[in-house]
Amino acid sequence: MQKLLSLSALALAFSASIANAATVNVYSARKEALIKPVLEQFSEKTGIEVRLLTGNGNALLARLENEGENTPADLFLTVDAGNLHRAAEADIFQPITDKSILSKVPSHLHGTDNLWIGLSLRARPIFYAKDRVDPSELSGYQDLAADKWDNNVCIRSSDNIYNQSLTAALIEHWGVEETESWARGLVDNFAKPPVGGDRDQIKAVAAGVCDLAVANTYYLGLMEASSDAEEREAASKVAIFWPNQTSFGTHVNVSGIGLTKHAKNKAAAQQLMDYLLSPEAQQWYAATNNEYPAVEGVEWSERLQNWGQFKMDDLEMAVLGENNAVAVKLMNRAGWR
Repeated sequence: MQKLLSLSALALAFSASIANAATVNVYSARKEALIKPVLEQFSEKTGIEVRLLTGNGNALLARLENEGENTPADLFLTVDAGNLHRAAEADIFQPITDKSILSKVPSHLHGTDNLWIGLSLRARPIFYAKDRVDPSELSGYQDLAADKWDNNVCIRSSDNIYNQSLTAALIEHWGVEETESWARGLVDNFAKPPVGGDRDQIKAVAAGVCDLAVANTYYLGLMEASSDAEEREAASKVAIFWPNQTSFGTHVNVSGIGLTKHAKNKAAAQQLMDYLLSPEAQQWYAATNNEYPAVEGVEWSERLQNWGQFKMDDLEMAVLGENNAVAVKLMNRAGWR
């Protein structure tokens, strides 16, 4: 009898050790260096192991679809509300129901039916040449289509999700007809073909190819902190103009996270989401990515504070995905390639 009791005790102890050895599996479209340290902090605090797989967002989404209920992923982290909407449409998420998680982030930064939630904000303003442009000449995104800036605007291509989401936001504010007219004017003002990334557009302003550019602010942060002297010099020649401060505000987007439909470690995954929205994690995550915290009241990094306060567009993030197809068709009609 004593031997049986001992065996039972060992079995219970083994089961308990398995239960305590919790893990959470994360698929992330963010580079490892931009997310892994904060995941390691979480593991140190909780004892929960985080297994991280990073890669291209579209490739990870395809993998999640192919894996179906056999996926090991508990959480999917990607950038841009348009991409998060595509993931939701692919039915890879389950609703986030934990009210303590949802309450930490303003509701306009939630996906439809709370299928995902924002982790950080990225602003997409206008950059201008300090030595050639008086910022008093600017007021908002509408200026990019004005005759005054003929052959003087740099922006990347229409297949870029950041530009698709900006256009989707303008459709919500201005309507399809006005936004298409704006897009045609913008195309007429291109200083060069819309090739390259956001940093290339900022460099083009610095080089005198154009006077205005549209880019996400974190690229300026990367250039300011770059080990490449030429990038730092280019960054020093441009300044940020925050568009539409007297109307809807500057366009912002998100990096966000969702609980996968077939999560095997739901409780641990929810703990990780909750930690990523803690002031400590928010401050590190946003500062490391040169982005803005999604949780209100968290102090901005020194670099972001130096760029100045501004009014953010508080449009529902879900709209950026919902308007994406219309935005892409509109951009094509306008000749934005």
